[in-house]
Amino acid sequence: MSEELLQVLKLCLMALLYLFFFRVLRAVWVEVRAPAVASGANATRDRRPKTKRARPIAAPQLHVVEPTELAGTAYALGDELTVGRAAGCQITLDDTYASQLHARVFNRGGELYVEDLGSTNGTYLNRRKVAGPMAMKRGDRVQIGSTVLELQ
Repeated sequence: MSEELLQVLKLCLMALLYLFFFRVLRAVWVEVRAPAVASGANATRDRRPKTKRARPIAAPQLHVVEPTELAGTAYALGDELTVGRAAGCQITLDDTYASQLHARVFNRGGELYVEDLGSTNGTYLNRRKVAGPMAMKRGDRVQIGSTVLELQ
């Protein structure tokens, strides 16, 4: 092999190593920093001034819509609710397409959000894949595997 070819190969290898390290550092940076809240599928907000309501609002709940044998099961939402196959989750799913710790629903500033926790098959809000924390409102549906939960 010629000396010039070896020099070019050496530079290409160095470039690939730098690219690899850049990708690793970028992945670590994304995991370490706080997640930015993304808007949900229905991102339009009502701009009217908020007024006091005459009747109290019922606490939000997640109701199972599918599978039919679990339909109607309700889970009260507190500050945070985890969903998955693990026994430590507040909503334990017997679904092979759900990860052990699949997703979480949490309250931030009076609004509810859903976030995928790095699951293999993904979490969907109104048939859109959840890529970060996404705002939820009543009537929205969350799909985890073959399980569909509706916020009421």
